Amino acid sequence: MTDHQSAFSLSVADNGIAWLKIDVPDEKMNTLQAAFGEQVGAVLAELKGRSDIKGMVVHSGKPDNFVAGADIRMLDACRTADEARALASQGQQLFAELESLPFHIVAAIHGPCLGGGLELALACHSRICSDDDKTRLGLPEVQLGLLPGSGGTQRLPRLIGVAGALDMILTGKQLRAKKAKKLGVVDEAVPVSILLTVAEQYALQPKPKRKLALKDRAMGGNLLGRSLVFDQAGKATRAKTRGNYPATEAILEVVKYGLERGMEKGLEREAKLFGDLVMTPESAALRSIFFATTAMKKETGSSAEPRPINKVGVLGGGLMGGGISHVTAIKAGYPVRIKDIANEGLLNALSYNYRLLDKKRKRRIISKAQLQQNMLSISAGVDYSGFDHLDVVIEAVFEDLKLKHQMVAEIEANAKPDTIFATNTSSLPIHQIAEAAQRPENVVGLHYFSPVEKMPLAEVIPHQGTSEETIATVVSLAKKQGKTPIVVGDSAGFYVNRILAPYMNEAAFILLSGEPIEHLDNALLDFGFPVGPITLLDEVGVDIGAKIMPILIAELGERFQGPDVFDVLLKDGRKGRKSGKGFYRYDTKKKEVDKSVYKLLDLKPETKANAEDIALRCALMMLNEAARCLDEGVVRSARDGDIGAIFGIGFPPFLGGPFRYMDQLGIDKIVALLNEHTDRYGERFRPCERLVAMAQEGQCFYSQEGAEA
Repeated sequence: MTDHQSAFSLSVADNGIAWLKIDVPDEKMNTLQAAFGEQVGAVLAELKGRSDIKGMVVHSGKPDNFVAGADIRMLDACRTADEARALASQGQQLFAELESLPFHIVAAIHGPCLGGGLELALACHSRICSDDDKTRLGLPEVQLGLLPGSGGTQRLPRLIGVAGALDMILTGKQLRAKKAKKLGVVDEAVPVSILLTVAEQYALQPKPKRKLALKDRAMGGNLLGRSLVFDQAGKATRAKTRGNYPATEAILEVVKYGLERGMEKGLEREAKLFGDLVMTPESAALRSIFFATTAMKKETGSSAEPRPINKVGVLGGGLMGGGISHVTAIKAGYPVRIKDIANEGLLNALSYNYRLLDKKRKRRIISKAQLQQNMLSISAGVDYSGFDHLDVVIEAVFEDLKLKHQMVAEIEANAKPDTIFATNTSSLPIHQIAEAAQRPENVVGLHYFSPVEKMPLAEVIPHQGTSEETIATVVSLAKKQGKTPIVVGDSAGFYVNRILAPYMNEAAFILLSGEPIEHLDNALLDFGFPVGPITLLDEVGVDIGAKIMPILIAELGERFQGPDVFDVLLKDGRKGRKSGKGFYRYDTKKKEVDKSVYKLLDLKPETKANAEDIALRCALMMLNEAARCLDEGVVRSARDGDIGAIFGIGFPPFLGGPFRYMDQLGIDKIVALLNEHTDRYGERFRPCERLVAMAQEGQCFYSQEGAEA
């Protein structure tokens, strides 16, 4: 037996099957760490020294995960590309030794098997996984700006073919058991109750001889077919990344290199490029997001403990109400009661839920019985029956203060004295809504983004009188709904909409200077945003923009005054996608600009400014406002501000968020650019006091060690 403190323990049964258990001490999840090299080496030495072993099963000692990947903290300790390369080489070497053992090695996988965990499983000769919903297989390294560094780029294409492997490695997608079996990543998917038995049966059989994946043999392994696959994957990837993510190019290169030059050369190249990528600013930024979200999972956002929740109510059956009820019932697993003044609203919310679940049923993620079971957890009515049992009520009615006051009064009259009233307002200050409450300590803002089931952020907005317990309870609820919540200050626009507004205004100023709509949108796509600002305005709705801007101007001042385009557009019935008419056309297959909008705004489109200048001009307005929000305590830390901008409006993740990006460019450079733009375009670009002071003192938002400044 190996040392009991080791993460790897070996036992051999009477039938000659060795059982290698992975169980990292004092951790909920198994992750691979550099320090394990010696422990694995000791196990391998023991295995090589024995002649009585017929086969081996590699399994996890954790109840719900196999290996969730490598411990990323060890990459932050690397000071040079060579140090990072050495880490990859060590992993490669250990897995190669495992693979070369003379008997049949089977990985028995239940729960997440990701990154280094899947690379370990790929080094085994066969893989059996449980068909449980917890089981997920994938190589998500690309999401950290890296590539799989322990043989994944070489073994996966040889196992399942180039096209399938590139799809997995370039996207970082995670496969469920059924899909993994279909693609050939695993040999069997079986109920967890018989997982180890089936794995043992496999291990008793002779080691399988695998040929190069069938899908590539079908192309005759021919170079033309293969280079076609690489060309298509390259084109599709570049259209998405626009050259902002170096890891994707490295992945394409190293997979191709290994298939052309052989496994050994492929592994060398993999380790080298892995080392190079660890040192890129893009990977550092993406890893910082990973660490931030991991840390935030452990925080309650408050000094109090959350209250238990058993049932949740939703007021309003519109688009937001439908989405909120869905994440509450399906993701968080709470029974939900929806209330609307009309049956039509209730039907709308219920059919919204049904459509989302039916999509899952069609993709065979859930069964018809599970769909029905899920729908049963959502009930609806036009009155307040059942509200006396609710712990939290989330209000998603029309943006009107009088109506919100009425909702508060009705909930206080019909629910329990300690029921929390969480309002999903996007623009009204929470303290104004709480003014109507007899129990203001129970009133809090809980702002979701549309579509609720997709967008990962939620803003939790306490007013001065909100109790700490209410904050903690709502933060906990948002996490269970699958959101990353940030606690933000109660001022107009909160955080996300407040930094988005000046950015959108600037795009409108640029549009009115005559720049073509596509040129403007493309400039911000190249900068790294997921959609351009004009497309975003069409998606959100011109009417929503028209509503929020006056509130921001009234509360925060003249710098929020944008050009006067909303009225002209709305008079022409152009609300955007929802009215079928906006800046773009919605009656054509291909996305194209509605040219008639230029005439309406009296413009003759002509490209004058270059894309970099346009992007910088919009981004600077957002950066300056983000610094103000931190200064005023609207966000609690640079970290929260970065996560809010990335998850709420898709600020380019590879830049790490507005604050990390400002640090990277240098605060003095940001101030100089803002001053230049002030001279050129006016006072709205004037750098805020916080930035000016930081530039003078040579400060940055994050200290060099990565902690908050």
